[in-house]
Amino acid sequence: MQEQQLHAFIIDKIDDMKGRDIVTLDVRGQSTITDALIICSGNSSRHVCAIASNLASEARHAKLNLLSVEGQQTGEWVLVDLGSVIVHVMQDEYRDFYQLEKLWGSAPVQA
Repeated sequence: MQEQQLHAFIIDKIDDMKGRDIVTLDVRGQSTITDALIICSGNSSRHVCAIASNLASEARHAKLNLLSVEGQQTGEWVLVDLGSVIVHVMQDEYRDFYQLEKLWGSAPVQA
């Protein structure tokens, strides 16, 4: 799957579960572990876990390289590692606290 297709696939699966405030950051040249971060918000721990679980399930079904899913025990911040893209599904309070967009602020934001 090409990069743009992968991003569109991920965003579509997040949108299927009503994930909010989706942002894609290009971190090539700034990170040695991934090319892009996709960050989105969920309304509650159950919602965050449902978004991440749906994405992981659909990624497996599409035979994508799903490396790991972390954080489902609490559902505050769940990370889905797809290798070239790492997806952060966060509750609003954790997203506001960690401010990943600001941390990677010099990275170009893709729509």
